[in-house]
Amino acid sequence: MDFTLSEEHRQVQKMVRDFAVREVAPVIKEYDRKQQMPPFILPRLAELGLLGLCIPVKYGGQGMDYLALGIACEELDAVDTALRTALSVHVGLNSLALLQWGTEAQKQQFLVPQARGEKYAMYGLTEPAAGSDVAGMLSTAKRDGSDYILNGEKMWISLATKAHHILWFAKTESKSDDPHDAITAFMVETNRPGVTVGDIHGKLGVRAGSTGWVNCSGVRVPEGNRIGLEGEGFRIAMSCLDSGRYTVGSGCVGVIRAALDASVKYARERKTFGREIGRHQLVQQKIAGMARDYQIGELLYHKVAWMKNRGQRNTRETSTLKWFATEAAFEAANSAIQVHGSYGYSDEYDVERYMRNARVTTIYEGTSEIQQLMQAGIALGYRKDGALRCELPAYDAAAWQAEK
Repeated sequence: MDFTLSEEHRQVQKMVRDFAVREVAPVIKEYDRKQQMPPFILPRLAELGLLGLCIPVKYGGQGMDYLALGIACEELDAVDTALRTALSVHVGLNSLALLQWGTEAQKQQFLVPQARGEKYAMYGLTEPAAGSDVAGMLSTAKRDGSDYILNGEKMWISLATKAHHILWFAKTESKSDDPHDAITAFMVETNRPGVTVGDIHGKLGVRAGSTGWVNCSGVRVPEGNRIGLEGEGFRIAMSCLDSGRYTVGSGCVGVIRAALDASVKYARERKTFGREIGRHQLVQQKIAGMARDYQIGELLYHKVAWMKNRGQRNTRETSTLKWFATEAAFEAANSAIQVHGSYGYSDEYDVERYMRNARVTTIYEGTSEIQQLMQAGIALGYRKDGALRCELPAYDAAAWQAEK
């Protein structure tokens, strides 16, 4: 495992950092206060090629590897979580699912325009009464000839009012007693009759991001929109979460770095008792903790990227990354507020936004408690799901960067 970034990786890092710092940082407080997503975010992510960053060129993407995706997430989240969330959902939870599970026809229909940034995508798993308990979903998909009729509602959906496609999970008929075997996945265009969407406001954090609900009422979709086989939806959903958790974890490493940088700057400028507060040992303790956690988080997501690039199963490692980095990001932001004192409690400084944004990352795409149960189950040998997931295709630079 080589931790040296390639020239391409450094270029991605610089490009994304320049965009986030120069174009987003100066206006993000305004949009956070207004609880609005900056209208230029998705178009700019598309122009920069980030919406197809790790999708093969022949499907409209940039043909880069999974480490490039993690680097982009770190740089975006270091400015605001709303930026990284857009990339996480569009690429990690949707486009990579099409790359892994879609037929060639589905890749041409859905993946190509998504990778090019012509269409935006979202992920529809969570429902008003079903979050961690995926099998508790109430959405249904009933066959009607060669079509399916979809009914149900999805809640807490990122890009709900912005996206053109949703990866929708619903229950179909099953002969098994296991409710997980009844879940099936579909790609649904949001302009189909019966699809309605709306925004959710009043969130604690990620206020500059788009979060909402999606309702399907008698929505007819052809069999060609079904992803995978009937009953394969749970496997597909969990494989999506492996990718999504990677983007969340790598993004939260950026939050840790941002909290650390802000704290170091303030600790060198602020003076109490006749000296810089950075000279006080308890302030140093908080900064040392942030520096430690940044290094750990960076190592974890680089390891997961290395495994993904090799096509190795990484469910355990991705869960570790997501669990550690999200909790560490919240703790780093909380410590940064303490270093800043009363100023940290106001939105004059970014650290209070970091804390509000980081809080939700310990909840979505598998709560910290779910990650702990996964880790315990694996360690104790209780978790026996070796055949549950298929891995993403291994990265092949020559193949992924080749034209059609």
